[in-house]
Amino acid sequence: MRNLWILSAAQLFAGSGTIIFFTFGGIIGADLAPRTSLSTLPLALAVVGTAMTSLPAALLMQYIGRRRAFMVSALLASFAALFCAYSIAHHDFTGFCIAALLFGFNMAFIQQYRFAAIELLTPEYTPRAVTNVMFATLIAVIVWPELGSRLRFIAGLPEFSGSFILVAVLCSIATVILRVLPPMVTIKHEQARSSHTVWQAVGNTTSLVAIMAGICSFAVMSFIMVATPISMHKLDAMSVEQTKQVISLHLIAMYLPSLISGWLIRTLGHLWLMLLGVLCMSACVTMSIVMDHHFLHYLGALVLLGTGWNFLFISGTTLLASSYTANDRFKVQGFNDLVVFGTQALVSVASGPVVLTLGWEKLNLLAIPMLVLMTIGIGWLWWQQKFNASLISMEHA
Repeated sequence: MRNLWILSAAQLFAGSGTIIFFTFGGIIGADLAPRTSLSTLPLALAVVGTAMTSLPAALLMQYIGRRRAFMVSALLASFAALFCAYSIAHHDFTGFCIAALLFGFNMAFIQQYRFAAIELLTPEYTPRAVTNVMFATLIAVIVWPELGSRLRFIAGLPEFSGSFILVAVLCSIATVILRVLPPMVTIKHEQARSSHTVWQAVGNTTSLVAIMAGICSFAVMSFIMVATPISMHKLDAMSVEQTKQVISLHLIAMYLPSLISGWLIRTLGHLWLMLLGVLCMSACVTMSIVMDHHFLHYLGALVLLGTGWNFLFISGTTLLASSYTANDRFKVQGFNDLVVFGTQALVSVASGPVVLTLGWEKLNLLAIPMLVLMTIGIGWLWWQQKFNASLISMEHA
């Protein structure tokens, strides 16, 4: 357990770049971009960078170990943060975009913390490992944006330069914490490499449904979340403060349920928690379609969206961890993050134009097919598990 807490502490500091960048990146992009239409380009590039690096990050960990890879990524984030501060100080939009891409590379490594945590404990404690990492992220979501906001004018530098100097310091602290972690702990299954291809490794129903849960959780969440500030502030003329409150509470709702998600998995099982996640997201979509455009309606919908994301993402992650052998884990984890964050990149880019063209209600309608497919996948795996259990009972009879 000690090593799990060390890893969670490292993730708390290493993830600061992602959180502060996504909190202030849109505002900074709008200030630096030569045209308004390019203001969200840095955010999109960060997501694209994550998708591009997901598989290479997992494979690098296979060769040099998780601890060293996490240290390299934390140093990369420190450099990206200083590059951000420099670009802001010199009003360099191109430089800020390059730094955003580097943050995206780092985010691919940050996403691997949950798999490293799983490997620190025995299988029955997998939900606890994931929720520990998610709880660290909850603390980060609450603390780092506030601290970044308070330090954005540090030393008389241009606004938000200080926020990214803070990120450079925090990521350096993560590197120091990671040095305390024993080198071999995060790769305790030191076995021969698998001869399976990626397709063979993920070609079972459990893996496919778990990966589908990751895709659905991020696709639906990002599609609606990215459009929310545009719909609230641009289309419905709500204040920046109201928009910020909705997004902040949405982020808290994404991570606060982690306190009970592990217990829910042990009590209900993976599939029931997945279904509960789908129902929360469906309630978000329903509220967004049938209710008026009031502040409380946006708030309720986005809280439901964040809660649904948490249930679907955590249950999918823990289910995926039970679907592969130790030798296949890097291939499966890398492939999972590639398709999940590749999909997130596509929907993040599409979200803004869709809400501006079709409106808030129709954007939410477009999320329904993904939720229907996820429900079918849950039913498919449930039926297969029941069928296999009945076969085993017949053989023992």
